[in-house]
Amino acid sequence: VVIDLWSRSVIGWSMSSRMTAQLACDALQMALWRRKCPENVIVHTDRGGQYCSTDYQSLLKRHNLRGSMSARGCCYDNACAESFFHTLKVECIHGEDFVSREIMRTAVFNYSECDYNR
Repeated sequence: VVIDLWSRSVIGWSMSSRMTAQLACDALQMALWRRKCPENVIVHTDRGGQYCSTDYQSLLKRHNLRGSMSARGCCYDNACAESFFHTLKVECIHGEDFVSREIMRTAVFNYSECDYNR
């Protein structure tokens, strides 16, 4: 997930069965498309391998974005994203029995785009 900290809006997201560099790149690409590829923006993440990957770092560099990472073991540095995922789980996912990944993707889309961003 990519969250604009000024508006606290979700501007990029992607879903996969695994946490991969491609997943992170897809979310960042969506954010870049939505924000018309701004330059010199700080993109803050945790220290996950997907964000340290060559592909993700190359994407940041290609679009003149400045990468920033949380301190090791400090979830508070990424509190906005952590808060979003908690709220998503409580308000959208817990208690639901999704019969397919596509149905879950639709629910996450509706929550992120229609509920959270309003």
